[in-house]
Amino acid sequence: MGDVMLELRNLEAGYGHAALVLRGLSIDVRAGEIVCLIGPNGAGKSTVLRVASGMLRPRSGAVVLKNHDVSGVPPHKLLKRGMSHVLQGHSVFPEMTVAENVRMGGYTLKDKKLLGERLEVVREHFPVIKDKWKTPAGLLSGGQQKMVEFGRSLMLDPDVLLLDEPSCGLEPRAMSIVFDEIGRLRDLGKAVLLVEQNARSALAMSDRGCVLDLGQVRIEGPAKQLLDDPELGSLYLGGAPKIKDEPHVVDGTGG
Repeated sequence: MGDVMLELRNLEAGYGHAALVLRGLSIDVRAGEIVCLIGPNGAGKSTVLRVASGMLRPRSGAVVLKNHDVSGVPPHKLLKRGMSHVLQGHSVFPEMTVAENVRMGGYTLKDKKLLGERLEVVREHFPVIKDKWKTPAGLLSGGQQKMVEFGRSLMLDPDVLLLDEPSCGLEPRAMSIVFDEIGRLRDLGKAVLLVEQNARSALAMSDRGCVLDLGQVRIEGPAKQLLDDPELGSLYLGGAPKIKDEPHVVDGTGG
């Protein structure tokens, strides 16, 4: 596992004059690592991604991208600095071909040779994109459209990818393919911060997991151990959560 690519330090954030959604939240993600955020509705999972990607300015705390404080930097500038945010749902342009959709991800690239090289990398990494290259994106299945979104997000070769509910609305087979592709993003050395409601499947393919509750990390540790952690059930899978003063950390020793 590589260097820390993204650090979220003591974030407090909310919308307008409403109460805080994030309350002192801290998370880091390394190159070649998938960190999965899970938790009940309203825990602040998607808000974490919005703050990290510059869509929402934190009230306090810091977003650090590759050792540079980028708190409040707008999304289009963060994209140029190496962070890509794949939003929940489908964001393809249905009337445009797959090729045109993917090219949209490299719209800032002025070097035509580099653009061509990036397109070829995406085509080779995602076979469905190569196979459906001239097909209108709106004719693709939900899972295939998600592949197009992933491919588009890689056109600027980001170091950090933020993925918000990538399996949302997908049938089981498509969801499995999407999770496999997220694993391949890790193999490319990307740092992936993933928000996912399908907790068990997401943790099974992640390196670390963080369970959020009331805007704080309540449980964190190796993802596969979280699958068997009793507090995961109380905080996420039902039952009254037992809130502690300090986050519970799974230390990898089996405890």
